Amino acid sequence: MGTQQEKDELYALDISDVEWLSPPGTENATERVEIAYLPGGGVAMRSSMDPDTVLRYTEAEWRAFVLGARDGEFDLT
Repeated sequence: MGTQQEKDELYALDISDVEWLSPPGTENATERVEIAYLPGGGVAMRSSMDPDTVLRYTEAEWRAFVLGARDGEFDLT
């Protein structure tokens, strides 16, 4: 996954002007997950309920998460 240097660089980025995206059909929902694409392939994620808490993922971490989600690794049932 991402190295500590990659993570430090991601968290050093000024993301005040990023475009936050929501899943289609949830744009007007009070509670939703939002993501923003960052330079270098990283991704930031936050909850609309707590927009000041932002998690940042390297490109490799995000790719692993998306592939795992597609493969059902996070299915709770």
